[in-house]
Amino acid sequence: MRSKSRSTPRRPSHGRPQARHPLITLWSQWCAMAPRPALDRWLRGQLRNLNSEGQWTPALISRAMADALRYQQLACALEDVYTGRAQLVWTEADWAEWDGQWAERRLSGFQAQTLWSWIERRAGERWDFARLQKDDQDRSRLLKQVAYQAEQSPLSALGLMWQGVRPQWLPLLQQRASASRWDQEQLLHFIRQQNQLPPLWLRVNPLRRNPLAQPDDAQALKDMLQNLRDGGINAAMEKGHLAARGGKGVDSSELYRSGQLEIQDLASQQIAAALNPQPGDKIWDACAGAGGKTLALAGPMNNKGALVATDLHQYKLDELKRRASRAGAHNVRTFVWNGTEALRLPQEIARNGGFDKVLVDAPCSSAGTWRRNPDARWRFSDDDTADLNELQLRLLSLAGESVKAGGLLVYATCSWAVAENEDLVARFLSNNPAFSVGEMRLLGLPQDDSDTMFVALLNKAEAN
Repeated sequence: MRSKSRSTPRRPSHGRPQARHPLITLWSQWCAMAPRPALDRWLRGQLRNLNSEGQWTPALISRAMADALRYQQLACALEDVYTGRAQLVWTEADWAEWDGQWAERRLSGFQAQTLWSWIERRAGERWDFARLQKDDQDRSRLLKQVAYQAEQSPLSALGLMWQGVRPQWLPLLQQRASASRWDQEQLLHFIRQQNQLPPLWLRVNPLRRNPLAQPDDAQALKDMLQNLRDGGINAAMEKGHLAARGGKGVDSSELYRSGQLEIQDLASQQIAAALNPQPGDKIWDACAGAGGKTLALAGPMNNKGALVATDLHQYKLDELKRRASRAGAHNVRTFVWNGTEALRLPQEIARNGGFDKVLVDAPCSSAGTWRRNPDARWRFSDDDTADLNELQLRLLSLAGESVKAGGLLVYATCSWAVAENEDLVARFLSNNPAFSVGEMRLLGLPQDDSDTMFVALLNKAEAN
């Protein structure tokens, strides 16, 4: 069982959790949503208006809700075993059948206290849901049995559910392990880390560098680190990058408000760095979204050259323009691109024969973000991935038409699934002989404490 290392609220003096307990209130609202939105954004809106007891801070509520999403299938399995609908001694085939029939709607039949008592026990917390159950000791003994079984057989069905991983995903995880040449211990580390929140990684923006800062990069980073700590942010230097692990929000710091720092996951930073952006480059970020990678590309370009950012949604590009202004990136141009036909090249780019570099950070299953977004794992399915593959291939193929001879096409996803990455690149190359693979690799976890992302560098042949 996970050790209890997080701060927990004091037990309410009046005893039993009430019907309007914040966790019960929020969970019932969340379960009623169809379709369910992204948990983090939805929760931020709800917490602004929630009247909860003083000890239930927004941070504690957010962590508890994330734990509930991670372990909701496990809670169903535990309750089924406890009530006799399932057996601990079941074979893997029995549990596979149970997993195949399981759906999130099962949770609507749970009493809120029953669900939260299992989540509390698995998370190693003391929220009083479990303590106030008459059969708390019997239920706790069952949890210990399952914990022991999960430890002895971590890749069994119960072992996977113990980590918040659906058993039917094991073949895909093993496929990833094979593609990345992980041994079993690396695979187990990857699985176990899915329930550990990574730090908030920060990127220094060279376009807003303080002219009074030390010229030495290492000293400048130390100065920024101290500034963040002085502002109440629990920041540290990890692998040469700034990272925050609690305390006040980074967005409250002057370094962030002035545009000197950006919030960007380490793996995402590495994708932008893979393009090796240089002053004077002509670059297209085809699926820019709100512009995290666009701005990471803009910094090294030092406002020289052309940086085109497109997305399907105008509201995302509006946010990108706001962020670009704060960051001091003046060479960014934005257009809506629907991804159904090749981009109409701006005149400057057409005269260049196309873009020097194109980034396709394609829509994907987001499996690589499960650590931050535990709700995303329950939207992961083979059927959805197959549909995404067709979209990914179309976007990559159309974007490739805009790469000049001798240029670079970079394909990226925030997923670890081989079908969305290596297999998709192979399909693209089979239909586009002008391109060849320069490099292809997974970024982030398990090597770094971050999200998991994929990047492939595809070189276009020089003109004959």
